Amino acid sequence: MSATAEAPEDNHPLHEDRLDYTPTARSVTLARRRAARLVGEWGHADRAGEVALLVSELAANALIHGSLRGRLFRVDLILTGGAIRIEVSDPRGERLPGVREAETDECYGRGLVIVDALADRWGVEPRTVGKTVFAELALWATRSGPVPGQAAGRTTMTRRPRV
Repeated sequence: MSATAEAPEDNHPLHEDRLDYTPTARSVTLARRRAARLVGEWGHADRAGEVALLVSELAANALIHGSLRGRLFRVDLILTGGAIRIEVSDPRGERLPGVREAETDECYGRGLVIVDALADRWGVEPRTVGKTVFAELALWATRSGPVPGQAAGRTTMTRRPRV
């Protein structure tokens, strides 16, 4: 299909993968590799690098800012007719993410800047316990436009247009 093809009007999952991880640095690496492999198997190898980077940044944030002793974090990958959606859930609902400018000498603080630059849409959804941070990559529509059929009632930050 060409890049100008219309996206399907449904948002039903074509493929879905969900796995819980222990809150360790090794889990971020495992989640990133699993995501890249699955996206390739689902027929979107050209987007595997972007998905891997988004998973890595969101999982690292869950590990650093959202983990609690004895509680896992979850990574969901969902392929729909129009997007690849990455969801990372953690037990710390009171610690909401936000984009900030890191100082040049800081080692951390750039993860959501990367997510904001790469994802077509990202945001936070509250859970009964914790939160889910998601990022979406559009497959068919213009990269800066909304994903067709997106669910209503979500707390969403739409990324800035690419320059």
